[in-house]
Amino acid sequence: MPSGLVALLDDVAGIAKIAAASVDDIGAAAGKAGTKAVGVVVDDTAVTPGYAMGFTPDRELPIVAKIAVGSLRNKLLFLLPGALLLSAFAPWAVTPILMLGGSYLAFEAAEKIIEIFVHHDEAVETEDLALSGPELEKQKIAGAIRTDLILSGEIMAIALADVADRPLPIQAAALAVVGVVITVLVYGVVGLIVKMDDIGLHMAKGKTAATRGFGRGLVKGMPVVMDSLAYIGTAAMLWVGGGIIVHGLHEFHFTPIPAWVEGFSHWAGQVPGVGAVTGWLAMALGSAVVGMVVGGAIAAVLHFIPRKKAH
Repeated sequence: MPSGLVALLDDVAGIAKIAAASVDDIGAAAGKAGTKAVGVVVDDTAVTPGYAMGFTPDRELPIVAKIAVGSLRNKLLFLLPGALLLSAFAPWAVTPILMLGGSYLAFEAAEKIIEIFVHHDEAVETEDLALSGPELEKQKIAGAIRTDLILSGEIMAIALADVADRPLPIQAAALAVVGVVITVLVYGVVGLIVKMDDIGLHMAKGKTAATRGFGRGLVKGMPVVMDSLAYIGTAAMLWVGGGIIVHGLHEFHFTPIPAWVEGFSHWAGQVPGVGAVTGWLAMALGSAVVGMVVGGAIAAVLHFIPRKKAH
């Protein structure tokens, strides 16, 4: 009996070691995969606060929370099973899907840039004004969740590409960890951003002059921050989308464009002392140029050509 108990304890200890190793594998895989998706995370964080703008302060956090729940549902109920099916049955499709998503991000960014220079119809703004508060809120949340589906798809696909050589259970657990952690981080930061002006108002009523001054600075500075986030989000869309396209072209051995971007980055990286920074910036700029070309071409096909035919 004692020997049987010892054997059982040995088995339990062995299972515990295997479980601990699996947890370590999941953590390592999730960390590596999440790091590769950081560009899309920046994009997601920069884009989302705009959906909560224009509402009363008491509705800002509930709107962010609803978008976060929708994002988590996108990742865990739709994208995670889809990613695992791709990994099991069509791993060759991951890169083309990534390139399609990258092209969509580039198109969204190019369209925003084009709208700055081209007069656009104000019908959408009029339609928004015609909606009641709850209707407009519902519409904004639905739009944010649709955009998040694309961004989350990119995050999960990038993560999948990085853990594709792991066993299927490790892939599933790593993708789930990436999805939950990134959602919590992104929407935690978004919630803080949209409430920063309210925090500033509260601090402006503080007891000390320093607190009041800092609070007033937050209130005055947040409109600039929100405007800046819109530009950062657009730039991130171009950089991330173009970078995904460049990587995909390299995977398919269509080397001229990837070679040009890499060569430009290598040349910029020769600056003494700051070569790592200038090389990265050159890589981001080259990717953004590719994204602008691809996104602008898609925008032309979808908008200008049909409009020209109509005229």
